[in-house]
Amino acid sequence: MEQTSTAAASPAAAPGGRWIERYFRVCDRGSSLRTEVLAGIATFLASMYIIVVNPAILSDAGIPFSAALSATVLISFMSSLAMGLYARNPILVAPGMGMNALFTYTLVLGAGLSWEVALGCVFWSGVLFAVLAMFNVRQAIIEAIPASLRYAITCGIGLFITFIGLKNAGFIVGSEATLVTLGNFDASLVTFFIGLMATAIMVVLRFNGALILGIALTTLLSAPMGRLWGEEVMVEWSGLAAWPDFSAVMQVDIWGALKVAYLPFIFVMLFTNFFDALSCFMALSESADLKDKDGTPRNLKRSMTVDAFASMIAAPLGTSAAQTFIESGAGVAQGGRTGLVAVTIALLFLPFLFLSPLLSLVPGIATAPALVLVGLFMLAPVAKIDWARAEEAFPAFLAIILMPLTYSITLGIAFGFLSFVLIKLFTGRLEAIRPAMWVSAALSVLMLVTTH
Repeated sequence: MEQTSTAAASPAAAPGGRWIERYFRVCDRGSSLRTEVLAGIATFLASMYIIVVNPAILSDAGIPFSAALSATVLISFMSSLAMGLYARNPILVAPGMGMNALFTYTLVLGAGLSWEVALGCVFWSGVLFAVLAMFNVRQAIIEAIPASLRYAITCGIGLFITFIGLKNAGFIVGSEATLVTLGNFDASLVTFFIGLMATAIMVVLRFNGALILGIALTTLLSAPMGRLWGEEVMVEWSGLAAWPDFSAVMQVDIWGALKVAYLPFIFVMLFTNFFDALSCFMALSESADLKDKDGTPRNLKRSMTVDAFASMIAAPLGTSAAQTFIESGAGVAQGGRTGLVAVTIALLFLPFLFLSPLLSLVPGIATAPALVLVGLFMLAPVAKIDWARAEEAFPAFLAIILMPLTYSITLGIAFGFLSFVLIKLFTGRLEAIRPAMWVSAALSVLMLVTTH
């Protein structure tokens, strides 16, 4: 992972930057103002796809595309700003992939709920999340999770991010014969590979801003696509501005969602959001040493509180639940260590209430190299797992491998928890299972039964 100098670039070096240094403690965290801003840009570039992808999925549920886009930008701005100013962590909060699919394809298209009632389910899951965040539940769960599983969650998320990057680039595609295979060896794939290798070389040479430079370089290489190589044009001008649409604001049916039949949906959303948030904080804190004195993720209670209230606010705005983004690892890998990263991300989101057409200038293959390399950085804790002890290694292995293979962080965690509890139970090591771990395993079973 890149290391940055904290001397000359310190925000305290300029009078106007001293209040930033005092509030965010940039130098104390081993960073600089420049590095924090670059890290925010890196995370934004790696995750800005959500501005158009989230509305595309929610529109299948009946929410107008333009209204969902405006809601996506607003909740990303507000929740990331709160994460930066209140929790002071370098983490993006935005409508999550997986949660939007659960909203659209399970609640609305699968169970037949109206999108207004489905938004009500999102709201109540956020309320329950807020209750859990305000009490010491998250601390009990963290202390109950064995170190091997904590390391495994970090590594599994890293592989998951890498898989997302390879998929976005078309490097890995679906196959009826082998499930996945190498994509077509065309100009797009060659462009991605050149961008990937160039970014990796800059990381090896410790270029400050390597991930951003890699995104910029790959975008420039993508510009001639379809003009010189006869394929679909990937980078083209599609306009400058578009007016925001607030037609979905306050359309949530809060009371209509309070039916016994809808409780499983509320629970699944709660489980998914809570453990995704917890695992994200644990992974980032482990990979970048963002920890408090007691070894727990830094400012965890505040971070979880922000995540919970972001889910509550998302529903009235007209979008599925907001959650911590694993792509935050792009900024952490860039050297970001403070809430200034999240503030930068928030400010970058806001203009796209009006400038969303500009997103077409950065294709998916341009951010893919950064996501692939984030996976590399997050695999470091794999060496801390005691692979010689099978009772510790197997649950860790299961959690690591299932996250990318099932395309779900939650499923990887659930099976990791379950296997740990079952192995300890049937080998007579009950003292190793803490109460919160029993509860987590039971919730994992309930989640699996409800959703599958």
